[in-house]
Amino acid sequence: METITNISSKTLSEKDRKYLWHHISPYNAKADSMVVSKADGAWITDNKGNKYLDAMSGLWCVNAGYGREEMAQAAYEQIKKMSFYPLTQSHEPAILLAEKLNEWLDDDYVIFFSNSGSDANEVAFKITRQYHGQNGEPDRYKFISRYRAYHGSSMGALSATGQSQRKYKYEPLVSGFLHVRPPDSYRRPEGQSIEEFNLHCAQDIEQKIIWEGKETIAGVIMEPVITGGGIIIPHQLYMKKIEEICNKYGVLLIIDEVICGFGRTGKKFGFQNFGIKPDIVTMAKGITSGYMPLSATAVKKSIYEKFKTSSEYGHFRHVNTFGGNPVSCAVALANLELMEKENLTERSRTLGERLAKEMEDLNSHPNVGDIRSIGFLMGIELVKDKDSKEPAPPSYIGSIISECKANGLIIGKNGDTVDGYNNILTLSPPLSCTDEDFTFIVSLLKKVLKAHHL
Repeated sequence: METITNISSKTLSEKDRKYLWHHISPYNAKADSMVVSKADGAWITDNKGNKYLDAMSGLWCVNAGYGREEMAQAAYEQIKKMSFYPLTQSHEPAILLAEKLNEWLDDDYVIFFSNSGSDANEVAFKITRQYHGQNGEPDRYKFISRYRAYHGSSMGALSATGQSQRKYKYEPLVSGFLHVRPPDSYRRPEGQSIEEFNLHCAQDIEQKIIWEGKETIAGVIMEPVITGGGIIIPHQLYMKKIEEICNKYGVLLIIDEVICGFGRTGKKFGFQNFGIKPDIVTMAKGITSGYMPLSATAVKKSIYEKFKTSSEYGHFRHVNTFGGNPVSCAVALANLELMEKENLTERSRTLGERLAKEMEDLNSHPNVGDIRSIGFLMGIELVKDKDSKEPAPPSYIGSIISECKANGLIIGKNGDTVDGYNNILTLSPPLSCTDEDFTFIVSLLKKVLKAHHL
């Protein structure tokens, strides 16, 4: 069998085209995929020796940066000690990680471990429905989320997702999932202030609860910031109003922290920017900085109490073979300890403030409609012209991304979301970026944008 180190670039490309089905990528018979062979810090290297600064942290997840020996060592030591045992019973890494997550959440939660963000949200939906049933309200089964938001690719999580292009050809999906407009302040009606618009968006949720029948609504699920749908950041009033509405109608508030968590927004978790207390928090990606698959669903202790029953179907009948794998949990612990030691959450906040300031002059670009950022997370909305706000065409977005890549910078976009609105460039670099890395990101992206006008 050939080893990775002795396969030529040409052979690897041929094998790639023959055997590998790439994620969320259109078919292209002539495509020559970038085959990444090494990574260190914020940088990746392909098998041809080309280096790129990965300003998307892989898939919004490598928060602590690549090549961390602490994580490799933690995995090695745990594999030697005990590589696997299911959480039908227990093991030390899961216990210690659950305790550490409670510290980060700054509240009293019980943790259910899974593999991915989709899994974590599926668990949240099932717990929420069962909780209401065991709390004497079995008719509560519906969930409210927002258009443009992404919550996962499994059938329930995709049902919660508000991106029509992700759903097309997979419908009909799961019943009971409802959607309302997102707090996209850039595209608010003329004459409305940002505060007024955000309150109207929050009140949409209350109206939906009333019109659907308040006794049928189980939960509201939302990211603190809509990330993959275009970095849509709400006003403080919005999140507080939604918490108030959920409390008023007995609806559980589920906060999806799969991308926003673990320092990305300048706080340990994104919801902490808004002063709210979720009933359920889902998380993945940055929990291990992408070093191992792991996700978690954090459930308020008061909700968990309803599952302490001896009735035949009273327990939570959900199992996940690899959820809470001891190696993944050990790596997550090492990741969180590293982030604390290097104060990467604060680093995210300071780098984010610098990024926002550095990008201010792009507001004069004729095709930059809006720049949105929180922590070390940014979206740049590109338009045909500032007056109409008509979204820039895919060819223009693609040319910016391609030119950045040709010069050694990987950036993202909100792809395959809503027809006509895949026009937002995204940045989500490792929180461990050096000052030199930061300068490279800013200078190259500004150079490319300033050279490309519609």
